[in-house]
Amino acid sequence: MSDGSLSQDEIDALLQETDNLEIDSGFGGGVEPLSEAEKNQVLQLLGGIVASQASNLSILTRKTVNLEPPTLELLSGEDVLEQLPEEVVDVKLDFGEGLKGEHSYVLDNQTAQALAGLMMGQSGVELDDAALSAVAEALSQIAGPAATEIGNQSGKTVKTLPPDFVQVGKEQVRVPQGEAVVKLEYPLMIEGEAPAKLVELFSLSLVKEIAAAVGEPAAAPAGARAAFAGQGAGGQHAAMGGPGGGGGGGPAGIQQTFGQSFGVPQGPGAGMSQPPPNVQPVQFANLQSPSLAGEQGNIGLLMDVFMELTVELGRTKKLIREILGIGEGTIIELDKLAGEPVDILVNHKLIAKGEVVVIDENFGVRVTEIVSPIQRMSDLT
Repeated sequence: MSDGSLSQDEIDALLQETDNLEIDSGFGGGVEPLSEAEKNQVLQLLGGIVASQASNLSILTRKTVNLEPPTLELLSGEDVLEQLPEEVVDVKLDFGEGLKGEHSYVLDNQTAQALAGLMMGQSGVELDDAALSAVAEALSQIAGPAATEIGNQSGKTVKTLPPDFVQVGKEQVRVPQGEAVVKLEYPLMIEGEAPAKLVELFSLSLVKEIAAAVGEPAAAPAGARAAFAGQGAGGQHAAMGGPGGGGGGGPAGIQQTFGQSFGVPQGPGAGMSQPPPNVQPVQFANLQSPSLAGEQGNIGLLMDVFMELTVELGRTKKLIREILGIGEGTIIELDKLAGEPVDILVNHKLIAKGEVVVIDENFGVRVTEIVSPIQRMSDLT
């Protein structure tokens, strides 16, 4: 009967089994780390669209926005959380079509408040649902060019899911679970605001899919495939001026190839009896309609943003001593006559006039006049 101790043979067998074990460190969730080539592909792709992303933010905020190319780190989820500010806005924009995987943006509260305020035309906004919705819309306009560029380079239709946004402490940020996280950090500068950092998080598997997709050579156009197909053994030599092409080697053969491509007559005496070329004026497309379509599309991005609408009965000015003397029963005379239209303001800017009505014991306003654009612009100055 054994006394519980191991014999030398049993110890040797256990050691041999241990040597054959594949130890998983847990970093990466079984997915191989990024190679340098994959990192360079992703950085080149995302760095090439920052100007387009900054332009989208400029349109939304009506401010100059500068977004610098990102830096890339491969981190564990704990390390990502450690590097974030204490309070953040977490906007999850997972990829759901073409490529699938976890993806999100993280922005510190101060920058999120500034961004929401510029989009809503207010200063010092609270990060309520309306403000968070505005921030999510802005970050969706950053994710859009990225998905489009990935689709263009991979030949797929790539789309993100609708944004899911929340304001949380950094410990509650929704980083990809069970695998390493690819963190990209963009220097962000909005005109009139403090410099900031925009953090973008990808799951490792999604980044590897993106790198593999954009790394594949794009399909050649049908015309290009036909041209190459026509160059068999003899065709290839003809294009290069080799045997079978009759052009001889060197510059003469190259010159012949360019001449054939652009329709220049070839051979002795060629072109002496050719008719003159048919030259016609170039017709340029009207640029006005696409511009209007683009403006309508940009306005469509703001349809879900809340704005403050105020009805102003009238105004007056009082001295401090008169204001201090106001009490119950005091009558304050306004600058509007009885029956005169009241002002309708959006974010404190006059847009219309109307008359006061009563609807089911509630006050309302019937719009009677829309203020002209010229008058609205004069009110802004």
